[in-house]
Amino acid sequence: MFDWKKAALFVGGTAFGSAGIKLLTSKDAKKAYAHATAAVLRMKDCVMQTVNQAQENCGDILAEAKEINENRAAEAEKAAISAEEPAAESAE
Repeated sequence: MFDWKKAALFVGGTAFGSAGIKLLTSKDAKKAYAHATAAVLRMKDCVMQTVNQAQENCGDILAEAKEINENRAAEAEKAAISAEEPAAESAE
């Protein structure tokens, strides 16, 4: 027996696919693709500017953190030297 339902679905799918291909390759569709692509490129530029600003801020934060650690190490070394001097004087 021939299944008319499957045959009808096949023919309908083929017709719908052909119409879809025509629609997707039309001039209006190409304009829409170009506008969408342009919007994506603008978004990419905006995101890259934000990323660059974040990287610059991170670099500034890192430099400041290193400076703070260097100052703390210098103060700790200075305090250690000050603590050793009275001990050395009392031993004499």
